[in-house]
Amino acid sequence: MKPFFGHPRLFFILILSVIAVGIISTYSHYSNVAKEAGYKYSRAEGDSVNVAIHYSPMSLYRYGDTLGGLNYEILTNLSRRYGYKFKYYPVSSAAEALEKLENGTYDLLVADIPMTAAVRKRVISTIPVYTDHQVLVSRDTTVTTPLSLAGKEVWVVKGTPANERLDNLSREIGDSIHIHPTIDYTAEQLVILTAHGDIPRAVVNEEVAKKIQADYPQIKISTHVSFSQFQSWLVNKNEKSLADSLDRQITMFKETATYDSVINKWIDRCE
Repeated sequence: MKPFFGHPRLFFILILSVIAVGIISTYSHYSNVAKEAGYKYSRAEGDSVNVAIHYSPMSLYRYGDTLGGLNYEILTNLSRRYGYKFKYYPVSSAAEALEKLENGTYDLLVADIPMTAAVRKRVISTIPVYTDHQVLVSRDTTVTTPLSLAGKEVWVVKGTPANERLDNLSREIGDSIHIHPTIDYTAEQLVILTAHGDIPRAVVNEEVAKKIQADYPQIKISTHVSFSQFQSWLVNKNEKSLADSLDRQITMFKETATYDSVINKWIDRCE
């Protein structure tokens, strides 16, 4: 069931795609990633770290005329403090970027991907950078606990741990949850589709949902469907020295007042 295909709001989602392209162009302009018009992949050599960074409110996002995001700010601080040379490649699909990380196209992937056993088999993870939850996004006030999802339809981004978590939850409650994995929309787009009533509900990372809720107060995001999850960055398996170096620097940075300031800026700790 895909109720939003062919829907007039598809135009709105296409606009979001244009915004995603815009951030790539913006970043190319600010960091000289590409000299020519547009954006194309060109791997950095030497001691530069090729970073795939997800277009997401918690990683890299356009806020007005500037770029921001928790992960982006932390990377910027690590670069300034410890001398990393990061070359950024904004990506719209974390699942596709994960595949390219495995084949060596990228050295580091920064995205809203909670660590699971399945992900750890594929790549190296850094120590946790921050913690998050997976939450249910819905306008339906009758869904107040994970048990309420029995027999319900839920949309997720294909390839994210939300799919696995809902499968497990379905077994835990002894009833079916009808999961709709999609590769056509990002987590923030699923939140917006839910806000407009084009899909009934979605499961995404909590902090992504909170950032979108600021503009769509009609959605409810109070129902957690997972325990606290560590958010780490992902490193190609052939880059163990990079993973070890990042672990050391992240550990040191987390002891600073600057880290606390960044976390307080981007994460609402009020439950």
